[in-house]
Amino acid sequence: MELVCPAGNLTSLKAAVDAGANAVYLGFRDATNARNFEGLNFSERDMHDGIGYAHARGCRAFLALNTYPQPAGWASWQQAVDRAAASGFDAVIAADIGVLDYAATQHPDLPLHLSVQGSATSYEALRFYHEQFGVRRAVLPRVLSLAQVQQVVASSPVEIEVFGFGSLCVMVEGRCLLSSYAAGKSPNTHGCCSPAASVEWKETPRGLETRLGGVLIDRVGPGEHAGYPTLCKGRYQVGDHTFYAIEEPTSLNTLDLLPRLAAAGVVAIKLEGRQRSPAYVRQVTTVWRAAIDACRRDPGAYRPLPEWQQVLGRVSEGQQTTLGAYSRPWQ
Repeated sequence: MELVCPAGNLTSLKAAVDAGANAVYLGFRDATNARNFEGLNFSERDMHDGIGYAHARGCRAFLALNTYPQPAGWASWQQAVDRAAASGFDAVIAADIGVLDYAATQHPDLPLHLSVQGSATSYEALRFYHEQFGVRRAVLPRVLSLAQVQQVVASSPVEIEVFGFGSLCVMVEGRCLLSSYAAGKSPNTHGCCSPAASVEWKETPRGLETRLGGVLIDRVGPGEHAGYPTLCKGRYQVGDHTFYAIEEPTSLNTLDLLPRLAAAGVVAIKLEGRQRSPAYVRQVTTVWRAAIDACRRDPGAYRPLPEWQQVLGRVSEGQQTTLGAYSRPWQ
């Protein structure tokens, strides 16, 4: 299986490549990608240097063009596709049908991958994208059980990539409106969940308070872990209790499932985290490189090492990991 790793900047890209990534995915500094945070992503020069660094070491580079353009900004997405084709990217990861159609029509030799934001959860949907736009690979949403993944892979006309590690979201991929409720900008169109300009941190007598668009979403005491604020992972007062009412901070971790994913025919494991640090990228890539290599050598004897799990646990949201929707014993 191919290991596809996040690159939020040039330093992270190099960390991923040096730690054993088979492919890295990155984005431009604009709303065309779903990690459009201040200080992240690539200038033209860094993009050129990053692609060259990856290719020189046998690593592929994918461009994330995975947001949904609005009519007034359509030209920006067209230009992004053109830039991708001219820059030597090995594939474009897109979700919007218009973007896919433009890329397939104007740049037929540019490989297309369907983003997780496309929310394609059936082989019928994948067949549509393959027949209409020539999509070669699809990233499955993180809402399918392992049995459902196996069923999709068995009948899919395209390669299947799944998320193996990283942050989870309670929303259907590509359909989140919580951020726009509080901050006025949707991650699906502006590329940023919890835009930095809308985040406020304030020390109060009751603790460090976090607000998004003026909405109080968390309060932490001294020494308590405070992650980057999102509405879905905030703590709220419900009746007489204050707790993570929507979703607890936790990270997906599928190390235990590697042999079964490989046997199902999954071609790539994707790691989430373009918004995370280069140290995170290096640590997580190193663990997953070792795990995939061990699984390939002897699937029957494969067992995740405790030290691998310890590393992943330290960098997980809330210091917790889960199999997420993959584990549904009742199915």
